[in-house]
Amino acid sequence: MKVLIVEDNKALIWLLKEVLENEGIHYVKTAENGNEGYSVFLSFKPDIILTDIEMPLKNGLEMIRNIRKLQPFIRTIYMSADPAKYKSLLNEEMAIYKADFVNKPFSVSKIMELISEG
Repeated sequence: MKVLIVEDNKALIWLLKEVLENEGIHYVKTAENGNEGYSVFLSFKPDIILTDIEMPLKNGLEMIRNIRKLQPFIRTIYMSADPAKYKSLLNEEMAIYKADFVNKPFSVSKIMELISEG
Protein backbone atom coordinates (compact mmCIF):
# COMPACT_ATOMS: atom_id res chain seq x y z
CA MET A 1 0.00 0.00 0.00
CA LYS A 2 1.24 3.49 -0.90
CA VAL A 3 0.14 6.49 1.17
CA LEU A 4 0.62 10.17 0.40
CA ILE A 5 0.40 12.56 3.37
CA VAL A 6 -0.26 16.21 2.47
CA GLU A 7 -0.05 18.47 5.51
CA ASP A 8 1.51 21.87 6.20
CA ASN A 9 2.36 21.04 9.84
CA LYS A 10 5.82 19.43 9.72
CA ALA A 11 5.49 17.85 13.17
CA LEU A 12 2.20 16.18 12.18
CA ILE A 13 3.74 14.95 8.91
CA TRP A 14 6.59 13.36 10.84
CA LEU A 15 4.22 11.76 13.38
CA LEU A 16 1.87 10.33 10.74
CA LYS A 17 4.75 9.00 8.64
CA GLU A 18 6.32 7.31 11.68
CA VAL A 19 3.02 5.74 12.74
CA LEU A 20 2.25 4.43 9.26
CA GLU A 21 5.72 2.97 8.83
CA ASN A 22 5.56 1.37 12.31
CA GLU A 23 2.24 -0.20 11.26
CA GLY A 24 3.90 -1.81 8.25
CA ILE A 25 3.09 0.73 5.54
CA HIS A 26 6.54 1.25 4.06
CA TYR A 27 5.62 3.29 1.01
CA VAL A 28 4.85 6.72 2.43
CA LYS A 29 5.57 10.05 0.73
CA THR A 30 4.82 13.51 2.08
CA ALA A 31 4.09 17.00 0.79
CA GLU A 32 3.60 20.32 2.58
CA ASN A 33 0.87 21.91 0.42
CA GLY A 34 -1.62 21.11 -2.31
CA ASN A 35 0.67 22.08 -5.19
CA GLU A 36 3.47 19.87 -3.91
CA GLY A 37 0.95 17.12 -3.11
CA TYR A 38 -0.30 17.11 -6.69
CA SER A 39 3.26 16.80 -8.03
CA VAL A 40 4.08 13.95 -5.64
CA PHE A 41 0.80 12.23 -6.61
CA LEU A 42 1.81 12.26 -10.29
CA SER A 43 5.14 10.52 -9.67
CA PHE A 44 4.24 8.32 -6.67
CA LYS A 45 0.77 7.05 -7.68
CA PRO A 46 -0.51 6.43 -4.10
CA ASP A 47 -3.39 4.16 -3.13
CA ILE A 48 -4.56 6.55 -0.40
CA ILE A 49 -4.17 10.29 0.16
CA LEU A 50 -4.30 11.62 3.70
CA THR A 51 -4.67 15.39 3.38
CA ASP A 52 -5.23 18.46 5.45
CA ILE A 53 -7.85 20.77 4.02
CA GLU A 54 -6.50 24.20 4.93
CA MET A 55 -3.01 24.70 3.51
CA PRO A 56 -1.10 27.46 1.74
CA LEU A 57 -1.00 27.72 -2.06
CA LYS A 58 -3.72 25.12 -2.72
CA ASN A 59 -6.03 23.55 -0.16
CA GLY A 60 -6.67 19.82 0.10
CA LEU A 61 -10.09 19.96 -1.56
CA GLU A 62 -8.70 21.82 -4.57
CA MET A 63 -5.77 19.42 -4.84
CA ILE A 64 -8.07 16.36 -4.71
CA ARG A 65 -10.40 17.93 -7.29
CA ASN A 66 -7.42 18.13 -9.68
CA ILE A 67 -6.28 14.59 -8.84
CA ARG A 68 -9.79 13.20 -9.42
CA LYS A 69 -9.56 14.39 -13.05
CA LEU A 70 -6.82 11.75 -13.48
CA GLN A 71 -7.90 9.15 -10.92
CA PRO A 72 -11.56 9.75 -9.98
CA PHE A 73 -11.83 7.19 -7.20
CA ILE A 74 -8.59 7.71 -5.29
CA ARG A 75 -9.17 6.89 -1.60
CA THR A 76 -9.01 10.11 0.39
CA ILE A 77 -8.97 10.91 4.09
CA TYR A 78 -9.44 14.60 4.82
CA MET A 79 -8.26 16.20 8.07
CA SER A 80 -9.33 19.55 9.51
CA ALA A 81 -9.66 21.39 12.79
CA ASP A 82 -12.52 23.45 11.30
CA PRO A 83 -14.83 21.03 9.46
CA ALA A 84 -17.87 23.33 9.64
CA LYS A 85 -16.18 25.67 7.16
CA TYR A 86 -16.07 22.87 4.56
CA LYS A 87 -19.14 20.84 5.58
CA SER A 88 -21.08 21.04 2.30
CA LEU A 89 -18.02 20.30 0.16
CA LEU A 90 -17.03 17.38 2.41
CA ASN A 91 -20.54 15.94 2.36
CA GLU A 92 -20.57 16.14 -1.43
CA GLU A 93 -17.16 14.42 -1.63
CA MET A 94 -18.17 11.64 0.74
CA ALA A 95 -21.44 11.02 -1.10
CA ILE A 96 -19.80 10.64 -4.51
CA TYR A 97 -16.32 9.28 -3.80
CA LYS A 98 -14.47 6.97 -1.41
CA ALA A 99 -13.61 9.73 1.05
CA ASP A 100 -13.48 9.95 4.82
CA PHE A 101 -12.93 12.73 7.30
CA VAL A 102 -11.20 13.07 10.67
CA ASN A 103 -11.44 16.06 12.94
CA LYS A 104 -8.17 17.43 14.33
CA PRO A 105 -7.02 16.47 16.87
CA PHE A 106 -7.55 12.80 16.07
CA SER A 107 -6.31 9.49 17.38
CA VAL A 108 -3.77 7.45 15.52
CA SER A 109 -6.06 4.43 15.88
CA LYS A 110 -8.80 6.30 13.97
CA ILE A 111 -6.43 6.99 11.07
CA MET A 112 -5.29 3.36 11.00
CA GLU A 113 -8.91 2.17 11.12
CA LEU A 114 -9.82 4.32 8.10
CA ILE A 115 -6.73 3.24 6.16
CA SER A 116 -7.35 -0.45 6.83
CA GLU A 117 -10.98 -0.17 5.69
CA GLY A 118 -9.61 0.25 2.15
